[in-house]
Amino acid sequence: MALQHKPTAPHHSAQDALRVLETVARHTSGVTGTDLARDSGIARERLLPLLRMLRREGYVEQTSDGAYVTGDVLARLGSAHDREAALRERLQRTLDRLRDSVGAAVYISRYVDGEVSVTQYADSPAAPRVNEWVDFRVSAHATAVGKSLLTQLDHAGRRDHLARHKMARLTSRTITSDRLLLSRLESQPPTVPVLDLQEYAVGTVCAAVPLTAGSAAGCLALSLPVEHAHRLREAAEELNRNAAPVLLSLAI
Repeated sequence: MALQHKPTAPHHSAQDALRVLETVARHTSGVTGTDLARDSGIARERLLPLLRMLRREGYVEQTSDGAYVTGDVLARLGSAHDREAALRERLQRTLDRLRDSVGAAVYISRYVDGEVSVTQYADSPAAPRVNEWVDFRVSAHATAVGKSLLTQLDHAGRRDHLARHKMARLTSRTITSDRLLLSRLESQPPTVPVLDLQEYAVGTVCAAVPLTAGSAAGCLALSLPVEHAHRLREAAEELNRNAAPVLLSLAI
């Protein structure tokens, strides 16, 4: 099942944000918003929300005279001896903020060496994470995370994954037909969140959006108790709108 609305793809926002950062970095003494719009080629109405996001995330700062300069976060990521730890810390802060914004547990997942891997998450007592009662690596057919990652593979890659992992029926809603699942994956629009409506676990609904950074497939996901299923559509769209900062951290 897919959402009806088509939000802006997060990778477009991240690509634009990278262009802004590259432009700001070239102007070591600072750059005005007008010059930034001209030099980056991004329209001012599109540029302003990007700058707000970049300031919020600490990638750019604004001087007392209104010029934009690179922020401390960008400097720390660029000079950190342990860049992996610095990136993980930055992503965790972003995920924590996103969890509070959407009111749901949120997850980053990657498809690594042919397997689904949840690499980081943010939950809380008010936003509990999914109980992994069946290993996510063998239940991609039933989870929003798994289906989002599989949509990013080519047809041969999807068939290879399903050949290695039997499509077990986890709930009465689980798709167990590889033909039906492949058809659903093929028709899934790339900018629309993938949903799991109690296909993995009774009592839980989930949504996921793709995070394409480099050659590895990735996704950003959320989960909600089924009693909050009425919020899933709105939460999924907010997740999609706010995926750019996560993708940006992965791309830098």
